[in-house]
Amino acid sequence: MHNKNTDVLPTIRLNDIPEVEVSLHQQIGPPCQCIVAPGDYVRVGQVIARSDHPMAVPIHSSVSGTVKEIHHVVSAVGEPIEAIRIESDGKFEYDPSIAPPVIESGEDFVAAIREAGLVGLGGAAFPTHIKLNPPKGKEPNVLLVNAAECEPYITSDYRIICEKPNQIIDGILAIMKWLEIPTAIIGYEDNKPLVHRIFEHELGRRTFKTGERHDIRIRKLRTRYPQGAEKTLIYALTGRKVPPGKLPHDVHALVLNVSTIRHIGLFIKTGIPLLRRRVTLDGSALNIHGNFNVPIGARVRDVIEAAGGVREEPRKVIMGGPMMGHALDRMECGTVKADNAILVFGSEETTIPPESACIRCARCVMSCPMNLLPNGIDQASRRKDLEQLNYFHVMDCIECGSCTYVCPAKRFLNQSITDGKKLIHSEKERYANEQRLLAASEKVSSGKEKQDQPSAE
Repeated sequence: MHNKNTDVLPTIRLNDIPEVEVSLHQQIGPPCQCIVAPGDYVRVGQVIARSDHPMAVPIHSSVSGTVKEIHHVVSAVGEPIEAIRIESDGKFEYDPSIAPPVIESGEDFVAAIREAGLVGLGGAAFPTHIKLNPPKGKEPNVLLVNAAECEPYITSDYRIICEKPNQIIDGILAIMKWLEIPTAIIGYEDNKPLVHRIFEHELGRRTFKTGERHDIRIRKLRTRYPQGAEKTLIYALTGRKVPPGKLPHDVHALVLNVSTIRHIGLFIKTGIPLLRRRVTLDGSALNIHGNFNVPIGARVRDVIEAAGGVREEPRKVIMGGPMMGHALDRMECGTVKADNAILVFGSEETTIPPESACIRCARCVMSCPMNLLPNGIDQASRRKDLEQLNYFHVMDCIECGSCTYVCPAKRFLNQSITDGKKLIHSEKERYANEQRLLAASEKVSSGKEKQDQPSAE
């Protein structure tokens, strides 16, 4: 069941948010450093945190109001992180310095996208400017627009397609122009038949108006989870296979989520950075289901209350989709840039069956889009067998959850695989630390030997 219950519901803008708590860790990579202080008045779009690290992007205030506190919180995924709490004045006054970026080259374009604070809005939160700047010799020759939105329940991308197709095409054309990409392909699943008509109409309108034609193709895909996964989408749209351990630029492809591209189009025309997200609210415990435009940093509880509240006590709240999202242990978490859904379930859907022994049916193997052996990875992870984890290519798992979903023994495969990845990361960090200590020790020993050598005199 895809449960696209909210696909026909227009987006409602929620401004009745009393305060936001903006995490300083909004993307894959290191967190930013706060550049405001308690008591400061900030405006919408004002930079409140930034970092010089190449993987980091600046963070902007999503409301106007007063900075009340800079403190440590626990993120939605259980990590300690610093956050800025801003009390909204409800005026949403924009920073007067906001203006469309001046772009004269591809380098200017990439730098501007970084200043927009843009990360992948499909859920991964990978810094967009890094994707737009591949290594030399690996420049993309095709732009793949991910409009699949394959996760159950989520319809926020689909509503953007319905409501802002002009900005999406603006973004596609800007990327094709400044990165010199000749072809773009929009990939969508066949449970969204209006997508083809919407984009076809928008492209036809532009051709009629300007006389220009661009190689932008619209491709229907089979509705099948996880069709929107990056490597799966590349193969479905181009037939290219990304080798294990490699990235899309290794097959000269650039994959961007449709919401990410839409914001590029908006930013190029207006200079407005990433401040808000369309979020799907769904689940049996809610009074009202729908798509809502919320300021980044809005607390989950406040979003739910502003959207209509709950009709029964929530038993499970998931940030993101049911397959790859994170279950929350509290609703005081602030939303982040990558969030595209909040699912609130009652008692009916939240019963977790107990695990039993693997029956070796191979359903997990047949369902894996990466052609891995989830049962083997699971066993290696539980044994903490690093050699076997590497042998079974644990790092190639995209954590889509398909194996867990189909398992008749109800094994917690996805969680076990995630734990296996953490073991690999920990081992790499331990080895790197050992190498640094060894190098430092050798340097000290070398210096001591020089001091102990007799002088030439």
